[in-house]
Amino acid sequence: MKLEKIVVASSNEGKIAEIKSIFTDVEIISMQELGFTDEIDETGKSFKENAKIKAETIAKKFSLPALSDDSGLCVDGLNGAPGIYSARFSGEGPAGNRKLLLKRMEHVYDRRAHFESAVCLCLPDGKTYFGQGKTYGRILFEEIGTNGFGYDCLFYSDDLKKSFGLATEEEKNGVSHRYRALADLRSKL
Repeated sequence: MKLEKIVVASSNEGKIAEIKSIFTDVEIISMQELGFTDEIDETGKSFKENAKIKAETIAKKFSLPALSDDSGLCVDGLNGAPGIYSARFSGEGPAGNRKLLLKRMEHVYDRRAHFESAVCLCLPDGKTYFGQGKTYGRILFEEIGTNGFGYDCLFYSDDLKKSFGLATEEEKNGVSHRYRALADLRSKL
């Protein structure tokens, strides 16, 4: 299937930039470029459900293919938290989320973690395609690096042998959960 244009159902500029760098042969448009600035309620119980909710909303509204990602950080020692609540873990934005994660990890020995992503491409005719990806590592004791966004500076990547906060965009995109989910999706199109 050849797609010429995809609307990204997200307002997260970091995600949009990462999607653009991976889908280089397709015109990627943010929902804001089309004038959509409303919040889409993520009422699903999984990354996959939330990705579908967002993609369907945008595909129906604009009658264009819409791509959505829902992803988050899952920490083994916190029983998978923050998980689907990663973006709103503290209610105080990315810096607050990182601060709360470090606080919750103070007395946790098991620092293993993974980022997980589910992507959904919803076509105007209602057909949906999914991709899923994970990348593994562990939670650091302090922020290391300033690259990336969200929890990147607290995540030591097993693949890269360094913090995502120290990784270049190209390095991260080569091993990230989102990259793997998008590659999984592309293989199904």
